[in-house]
Amino acid sequence: MNVSVAAISVDDARGAAGMAQLVGAEFPVLADPTRRTAMAYGVFDLLGDGVAAPSVFAIDPDRTVRWAYVGRGAGDRLVSADILARMRR
Repeated sequence: MNVSVAAISVDDARGAAGMAQLVGAEFPVLADPTRRTAMAYGVFDLLGDGVAAPSVFAIDPDRTVRWAYVGRGAGDRLVSADILARMRR
């Protein structure tokens, strides 16, 4: 589909690397310890837990958000098949 995938964690670099290893991520897990990115996308502390809500953003090369999904709970995450289906639309 000619896309790049990355995850962003509000952990520091060590925590982000640990999360990537824990979940077996096959894509970069970037660190956002200042929470700037999570706040810029409006997903920081939505659930009152001091972290970013589980979210997926499809951003085009012009940096336009084409679609977004923001989870309503810590376990509310899209599975890969759902993400791929949305990317195909």
